[in-house]
Amino acid sequence: MKSILFISFTLIFLSCQQSVVDEPTVKNPDALVTFIELGSDKCVPCLQMRPIMKSLEAKYGTEQLKVIFIDVYKQYAEAQKYNILVIPSQIFFDKSGKEFHRHEGFYPEVDIDSLLQKQGLKIIN
Repeated sequence: MKSILFISFTLIFLSCQQSVVDEPTVKNPDALVTFIELGSDKCVPCLQMRPIMKSLEAKYGTEQLKVIFIDVYKQYAEAQKYNILVIPSQIFFDKSGKEFHRHEGFYPEVDIDSLLQKQGLKIIN
């Protein structure tokens, strides 16, 4: 009985360790923050995020902010890496590739501005 419990515990522990190792990272030495938007071109809140993404990229410049859009239906394998539950979802990575923020649903530009400025980004336009 003890050996079965030990084996079960070991398998659970190893599976937890594996999931931590497989967390996606996005290393981008050319920008301070990488913003990944996971959505679809058929989703209304996703479409509402499009002008916000363009505005943010222009406002902060590509030296500070890299914006990436992943269509979860057209790029299914890529989208699966991020373990999202709803669209749109926004994930933010620092320069070293570590995720520092995740949001689900429509994300107002003013709130994203606040988040980015806390990370040290400065408005250039």
